Amino acid sequence: MEMTLRWYGSRFDTVTLEQIRQIPGVTGVITTLYDTQPGEVWSRERIRALKDEVATAGMHIAGIESVNVSDAIKIGNEDRDRDIENYIETLRNLGEEDIHLVCYNFMPVFDWTRTELARKRPDGSTVLAYTKEAVDAINPDQMFESISGDMNGTVMPGWEPERMARVKELFEMYKDVDEEKLFRNLVYFLEKIMPVCNEYDIKMAIHPDDPAWPVFGLPRIITSKEKIHRLMKAVDDVHNGVTFCSGSYGTNRRNNLPEMIRSLKGRIHFAHVRNLYFHSDDNFEEAAHLSSDGSFDMYEIVKALYDIGFDGPIRPDHGRMIWGEVAMPGYGLYDRALGAAYINGLWEAIEKNEKRA
Repeated sequence: MEMTLRWYGSRFDTVTLEQIRQIPGVTGVITTLYDTQPGEVWSRERIRALKDEVATAGMHIAGIESVNVSDAIKIGNEDRDRDIENYIETLRNLGEEDIHLVCYNFMPVFDWTRTELARKRPDGSTVLAYTKEAVDAINPDQMFESISGDMNGTVMPGWEPERMARVKELFEMYKDVDEEKLFRNLVYFLEKIMPVCNEYDIKMAIHPDDPAWPVFGLPRIITSKEKIHRLMKAVDDVHNGVTFCSGSYGTNRRNNLPEMIRSLKGRIHFAHVRNLYFHSDDNFEEAAHLSSDGSFDMYEIVKALYDIGFDGPIRPDHGRMIWGEVAMPGYGLYDRALGAAYINGLWEAIEKNEKRA
């Protein structure tokens, strides 16, 4: 595997490439052109400029997270084929620039949902959190307003103010889209882009829905072993693969994370590793990566990735805000650096134990 860190670009991220380079074992970044809109073509010139900036700092782009999928594609309206052609052109440009991994999601309206961005934990750190009662009590139109004050002046992915200003419109657009239609639209999209993915060896790695259940009545289709295997079979191409996010799949406590990983051998192209602490099945907060700080056995998750021969990029996911850092919630430097060191330590121990066996 290759240890990486997500980086939003010098205009948007409080964490610098120079700081990331100093985290032991981190050799690549997972990045994006953060100011592009879904459906827009990424030019080779902009991709190359981003690539050169990362290379100048002594690292490389290990993958893109995300080339966002437009609502037209998800809904399947009259503009979807135009947007798919633009997506194909973007993939071709990425391939020409020797970038071969794209993480994306197919979630309607909200890319992810949390009810708090700065829940204070007993140690004084703050974390992202979710409470079902809070979701049930709020009008989705007010969702952005309820959390925007905790964004620390940043723009969070999937919660861009201009997008949130259209929440009512977006809900209207998705009113006739159920799980089955959303799934068919995803299959249609993947079948259209697989030829360029095969031509340039671009691995598409779908991110699971977060949380792994319907929110505000919106459909969720990437939530469990059964649903992800259905997609793998529907588009049975190695370039149609998975971002295995322990935190997102793990929101549903019925998901056996190590077992899911082993069942997806050869189709996991990217891994997000993080921990959650559950107060109840639908009330959780994010935790430090250390197993004992949350509810997951992080050793078993990393061991499962090792056992299937996972050799793609891995990154510590959402970190706590610690040591007075002010940053995009979940994406500060300090706790993610600790997470990278911890995951690297687990991997080294597993690797050495296997070699001695």
